[in-house]
Amino acid sequence: MSNKLTENIVITLAKDLIARPSVTPEDFGCQKMMAERLTSLGFKNESMVFEDTTNLWSRRGTTEPVFCFAGHTDVVPAGNLDLWHTPPFEPTIINGMLHGRGAADMKGSLAAMLVATERFVNDYPDHQGSIAYLITSDEEGPFINGTTRVIDTLEARNEKITYCIVGEPTSSNNVGDVVKNGRRGSISGELIIHGKQGHVAYPEHVKNPIHLAMPALAELSQMHWDHGNQYFPETSFQLSNIESGTGATNVVPGHLVALFNLRFSTELNFQNIIDKIDAVLTEHQLNYEIKWTFNGKPFITEPGTLVDSTIKAIKTVTDIEAELSTSGGTSDGRFIAPTGAQVIELGPCNTTIHQVNESVSCEDLISLADIYYHILINALASEKT
Repeated sequence: MSNKLTENIVITLAKDLIARPSVTPEDFGCQKMMAERLTSLGFKNESMVFEDTTNLWSRRGTTEPVFCFAGHTDVVPAGNLDLWHTPPFEPTIINGMLHGRGAADMKGSLAAMLVATERFVNDYPDHQGSIAYLITSDEEGPFINGTTRVIDTLEARNEKITYCIVGEPTSSNNVGDVVKNGRRGSISGELIIHGKQGHVAYPEHVKNPIHLAMPALAELSQMHWDHGNQYFPETSFQLSNIESGTGATNVVPGHLVALFNLRFSTELNFQNIIDKIDAVLTEHQLNYEIKWTFNGKPFITEPGTLVDSTIKAIKTVTDIEAELSTSGGTSDGRFIAPTGAQVIELGPCNTTIHQVNESVSCEDLISLADIYYHILINALASEKT
């Protein structure tokens, strides 16, 4: 391992963050450390604590446009420690890869953001607009008291984000090869179908919810929801859990519970989906109830200042023609985009996220910091002073 990598400021900062066991919703001092570095650059920090969640809103400047780096300091649990090559919160470099929980998701990105910002502010102290940070400790958890609460606060005082980069690990094979310029919407349902329990030998006295449910669930699983569009694939309905029965073979159960999720494009909205599902269940004459969870609306950031600045920066640093994509799960970008902000997600490779032995390429983190720096130049820089 070269000294150039082990002593690099991005790697040192990433290791400092990884060493803090900030499992959701704990922050473990990550935001305080980040805020101290931002203060030295002229940022004004505002800690927003909602219930069990710590959030940081930090801003340098008072004018528009507002360029925001968004991310999270919380990580998922390490899991079985015996399966880790090295302790998850003791960051270790092995063959050019930085190992530790949160290395890729997303403490490496946070380190790259900070270093890029430090470099940019030093090089362009009179840059246009403002630079901001929106950091939460509740992205990997229930996402109730994190970014969404900060956005509510900002909206209430009419403080708008113009451009936002979320540091989620978006890359596939090489840093910068994939940029998320939108995400599908997500809605989940807990469907309860009521029947009548009784002895299997007396079918005239029972209503079997399993038998009743199967035709409707089959229809929903085969339903064609839309054709997608130029940015999104077709909407997908997936059953994730089905539970019924008492454990006895001679008892017809009294109810069935089915959990499902839809990932949907901008061709649909929450009410479209609810209406379609209600229509199918009603047609099958089911006695049912549904508990809905609205996880996020779909959003898209079309080519413009932020997308163009990002594509150009990636080309400058890596010579890669980045792919724009809306695939994958949701992120906190879904809370920021509805305010009118241009939002993209860009981070390191996502090959090992949420796994044991999570790791990220040191070279990729260094390149990522360089990419973020050039995005800032493309979006905000005036003549260098």
